[in-house]
Amino acid sequence: MSRIIGIDLGTTNSCVAVLDDKQHPETLSTADGERTVPSWVSWTASGQIAVGTRARRQAVTNPSATVYGVKRLIGRKVNAEDVSWFARLAPFRIVAAPNGDAWVRVHGQPISPQEVAAQILRRIKQVAEEALGEPVTRAVVTVPAYFDDAQRQATRDAGQIAGLDVIRILNEPTAAALAYGAHRVGEGRRLIAVFDLGGGTFDISIMSVENGIFEVLATGGDSALGGEDWDRRMLERIVDEVFDQYRVDLTGIPMAMSRLREACETAKKALSVETETMLQLPFLANDQHGAPINYERVITREQIEGLTKDLLDRLEAPCARALSDAGLKATDLEEVLLVGGMTRWPAVEQMVEKLFQKKPSKGANPDEVVALGAAQYAGILAGDSNDAALLDVTPHDIGIKVGDSQFAVVLPRNSMLPVRARRLFATTHENQKFVSIELYQGDSQDVLKNRKLGQVVLDDLTPGPPGSTRVELVITVDVESILSVTAREPKSGKEASVTIRPSGGLSQREIVEIINRRRAETSQVAPLPEMRSGGVRVTTREHSVHSLKPPTGDPEKK
Repeated sequence: MSRIIGIDLGTTNSCVAVLDDKQHPETLSTADGERTVPSWVSWTASGQIAVGTRARRQAVTNPSATVYGVKRLIGRKVNAEDVSWFARLAPFRIVAAPNGDAWVRVHGQPISPQEVAAQILRRIKQVAEEALGEPVTRAVVTVPAYFDDAQRQATRDAGQIAGLDVIRILNEPTAAALAYGAHRVGEGRRLIAVFDLGGGTFDISIMSVENGIFEVLATGGDSALGGEDWDRRMLERIVDEVFDQYRVDLTGIPMAMSRLREACETAKKALSVETETMLQLPFLANDQHGAPINYERVITREQIEGLTKDLLDRLEAPCARALSDAGLKATDLEEVLLVGGMTRWPAVEQMVEKLFQKKPSKGANPDEVVALGAAQYAGILAGDSNDAALLDVTPHDIGIKVGDSQFAVVLPRNSMLPVRARRLFATTHENQKFVSIELYQGDSQDVLKNRKLGQVVLDDLTPGPPGSTRVELVITVDVESILSVTAREPKSGKEASVTIRPSGGLSQREIVEIINRRRAETSQVAPLPEMRSGGVRVTTREHSVHSLKPPTGDPEKK
């Protein structure tokens, strides 16, 4: 069997690692010596595709066909507030798929975020194969702990399109704690927090570590908050300044926006070390009279901190809630681990120290630590290492729609994985043939503010008077936080047919079509046989699960 690689599929950069011959995780480099691959993909008019550094270099000359930040779009709806903000300033077009998902349009063709992410994963796979000198087909891929079911499934689909068997979706904070070696420090039970602020997502996880077992007690975060938001604030301010001075709207000039975006990111990195930096952009655009706009100004860290104070404040509530959900105080924690490139920003580090009342640990490279942890977990799955075990939790409440807009929780957040919950439903009409149930995931009591996972239709019910027929719905979440549903009619003992109509994502048929199209474009290999699938995702696998007690009282009636 080929070795299992660990992949950190990041918003800004991606990284791959593997266990070496001594079972130590190591980051794999490209032929040019790069230890991380920029998460950028570019298409030329002739159809050629560039990924990583080559793609990023095309951002200025080919901005409308160079896509970045796809992690912020994968598994998301186009009308989400943060997606709308991203679309307003991105030089490429973000459009709505028929099911409402956020896609990108390149050279007139709509492309799903899964396809874009697959290009990055395919490049990562190539880096690993060149470094190891052998084929690679299996991977552990990390995602933010706060990703919902749709985002996790979309990430798995991207792996399939890239030709990878994603054997496990692993939460990034858990991977980081494993790479830090938190289980090898000290004796007895240790309580730690992992604060993970990357390019596009934020996670906070509270963990207990004892005898090599990582038990996640609570998790929280914001899947639409990251370093790119700091970049965006700088970019917005400069766009406003240019408009006020020259009456030129840079948002309508893709090349100018690409140069400006890169300059803002460079300035932010400089200000992580220095208190001020010079931003110079000659020939940024032309003014109303055709004269060149040579933009130049000094930017200070204090100015950026003032522009982004609300972003910093958004980090506090998830941390406080995670501590509360874990039943702990900040002083109960022994250590706070920093993960993600944005934790280099001084104000972020200061806020973490204030929140948790201790200096955070910075003993690992925040850009590589997640991939290293994924590689270590890959070794555990392969049987090459057995010094740790991971016990994770559900990131969000999972429940059903009741009435017009109420949300009834069936499986509460922070339930230990794997987990299974049961709910009984009764018919409300005579000789009712089916029951229709809408599944949602989120943390609001208003169901419309939560993420719709899909609709479950239970058909072929036994005829009878109202209330005489009951159906048991079983919701299972596996160790990767992937949801599955089964149903049965207790009276007859037979399984009812279950159809999950997803509210988004790619169907298996669409995935196979993408793979076939890619194969036809790159080789003369015969296409894969078409799979008969209507996008139904139902599992009958049995898990070793922790069972929740069924809800007490009368069953919800539909």
